Amino acid sequence: MPDPDLLPLLGSAPAERSDAARNRERLLAAAHRLIREDGPEHLTMEALATAAGVGKGTVFRRFGSRGGLMAAVLDFSEAEWQASVIAGPPPLGPGAPPWDRLVAFGRSRLQRVLEAADLIQAADFSNARSAAVHSFTALHVRYLLAELHTPGDLPLLATALLAPLEEPVLHRQVTLEGIDVDRIHAAWVDLASRIVGR
Repeated sequence: MPDPDLLPLLGSAPAERSDAARNRERLLAAAHRLIREDGPEHLTMEALATAAGVGKGTVFRRFGSRGGLMAAVLDFSEAEWQASVIAGPPPLGPGAPPWDRLVAFGRSRLQRVLEAADLIQAADFSNARSAAVHSFTALHVRYLLAELHTPGDLPLLATALLAPLEEPVLHRQVTLEGIDVDRIHAAWVDLASRIVGR
């Protein structure tokens, strides 16, 4: 069963007209294809307009800037990950004990951020939907900490658990320092166990 407190965060954008929604999906599908083929550094507003068969003005009206486009692509793919947390199979999704879910969350979030690192770097995080992504992860971790009867200031403890899973931290550890992903996850689980008091 989905965590009811998390449901409003998915699909919280205002309703679109059906033609606008189709246009948006076509643009995002074309953007995903271009990123897969050439990487996010080569995705431009002009290239997207050409690939989607629309005018450049349409792309700018829809996304505002290249940063806004990157944030929209990131949020679109992030929604799939959020759905796996809310209603996917355990232990990431509901049905597993809260500690198992927290450990699975750490591993899944770590992998998700590393897979999307280039896109995250290119995104404009002033975008409101990107803020919702952070709100979702913080709320989910607070929910699991509460389920584990964790003492202390849960919002700040959730922030302490999420900070090591942010892209700049992981980029430095994995790319610059060459730290193994399994080692990072093991250290994260150790931190989580100390916070929870296991």
